[in-house]
Amino acid sequence: MEIEIGISAKDRKKIAEGLAHLLADSFTLYLMTHNFHWNVTGPMFQTLHTMFMEQYTELWNALDEIAERIRALGHTAPGSMAEYLKLTRLKEVEGVPKAEEMIRMLVVGHETVCQTARELVPVVEKAHDEPTLDLLTQRLQVHEKTAWMLRSLLE
Repeated sequence: MEIEIGISAKDRKKIAEGLAHLLADSFTLYLMTHNFHWNVTGPMFQTLHTMFMEQYTELWNALDEIAERIRALGHTAPGSMAEYLKLTRLKEVEGVPKAEEMIRMLVVGHETVCQTARELVPVVEKAHDEPTLDLLTQRLQVHEKTAWMLRSLLE
């Protein structure tokens, strides 16, 4: 059945492609955060272990929102590591960094997700896609706040 939601097929495709990058960045950040939750050590262990769990749980829930928006636009959501690695801007973590480096890497990860989301905003606004704009705004708020909180641990 044709999709007639007031957004052209061309615009829906472009938005879905942008959301696929956001999904890949978010999934990669989720994996990084969960990895750090499992492997953090040192004097800040309890604080970081708990904080990372809250962050990866929030990211996990966001993945569904992003993927379901891609589906609502009539496209398939990427769902494999191979696809995510092609689409993400984030680098895979090698080894187990020290706690302070974990924090730095997560700040960069959250800021990268912000950049990906922000680049899609003009496309979404031009297409008058308010649901996706709302999703992007929510994701930006979460990632900017999380980056700030993590960055504060480094001061």
